[in-house]
Amino acid sequence: MTHPALPNFTQQALADGYQEVVERNWAPNTVAETHTHPFAARGLLTQGEMWLTCAGHTQHLLPGDIFNLEPLTPHEEMYGPEGATYWAARRS
Repeated sequence: MTHPALPNFTQQALADGYQEVVERNWAPNTVAETHTHPFAARGLLTQGEMWLTCAGHTQHLLPGDIFNLEPLTPHEEMYGPEGATYWAARRS
């Protein structure tokens, strides 16, 4: 699946009220146990695969998929055997 270029994603995120966009890269088979963030996040997976679990519901994300998290939402993350990369827009 194709996805927008990073400048386009960033432009849209800023227009939607997000303050910054960062690229996150994860090593193969990384697991991030339950945690929270003090910011809202909109992510776009660009490489690899990711499983995001919130409130007992797991999303299996592939390149082109978008996820959203509200501030202080407990969640877990797991990344596939090739690792993963996503762009994350953050809003305080």
